[in-house]
Amino acid sequence: MQTKYGFTAMTVAEFQAWLPTISVTRALARVQEHHTWSPAYVHFNGANHFELQKGMKAHHVGNNGWSDIGQHFTIFPDGVVMTGRPLANTPACIYGRNAGSICIENLGNFDQGHDAMTTAQRDAIVAVTAALLKRFGLGAPDTDNVVYHHWYDLNTGARTNGLSGSTKSCPGTAFFGGNKVPDCQANFLPLVAAAMGVATPPPPVDRYARVTSATLTIRSGPGTANPPVPGVPPAKLGTILRVYEEKSGWLRISASKQEWVSGTYTATVTRRRVTTPDSNGRTGPGTQYPVVTVFQKDEVVFVHETSGGWSRVDFDQVWVSSSLLA
Repeated sequence: MQTKYGFTAMTVAEFQAWLPTISVTRALARVQEHHTWSPAYVHFNGANHFELQKGMKAHHVGNNGWSDIGQHFTIFPDGVVMTGRPLANTPACIYGRNAGSICIENLGNFDQGHDAMTTAQRDAIVAVTAALLKRFGLGAPDTDNVVYHHWYDLNTGARTNGLSGSTKSCPGTAFFGGNKVPDCQANFLPLVAAAMGVATPPPPVDRYARVTSATLTIRSGPGTANPPVPGVPPAKLGTILRVYEEKSGWLRISASKQEWVSGTYTATVTRRRVTTPDSNGRTGPGTQYPVVTVFQKDEVVFVHETSGGWSRVDFDQVWVSSSLLA
């Protein structure tokens, strides 16, 4: 363990021994994963950890106008872990989403075709993330307590999972197999769970369904033996439901409550985003059909079916060119 310029460099073992000795009164809820992009591997010579950290602080303070270096920890290609901003202080890492967060900057550019992460750094990232979740009682790793910068809109801080808005690629398109939510669930979280000695929770179902019956009862469990949820009216024909879990043909439609519907009376729809302003919605799949509505850029629509390069995006007959959707 070595200290210089106000930063402390540690091995993973030293970090794991040091972490229980510190006290943090700030409420913590999640660990953010980032890559520095620059500095990258080409800037690291194996002995300049402190100089690179000092340079990042100078940039954050001098260029960004922040009070300190943005991140709480930096993990280097050789697996060294270095402290940054005190854990007691809120980081400056994801616009609008820093409260309750612990920020890790992993040194390198992990976009596809750039730095190939070393085994030492890979193991350190997993171990440090696991240690933080365990130390602060954040639970088994999931995509709420471990998050990637790419999942948040740069301008609003809204979580879009990288599916819409203006986003960075951070922590890199090749970070543990990718920067999307399914990549994290498949490739990163199981490693963190194993390091914590806990079971990996099953990846949540994340899809949408349209109600196809006149009404659809919302029940307190997956099956007709479960009573309807008190005070919750049935879903009506055409309603779009977000699906969080599937069990024996039943769909859970609440992220936090036991609210279920029969999948028999639904049809899967796909969430898409309009990519251009003033996109015409027509009564049929082709330019020969009259325009009945106009969609604006970044408007969210749900695709019910496709035909010849056109997508039906409404329960009624409203079609838009598939080339205008992302």
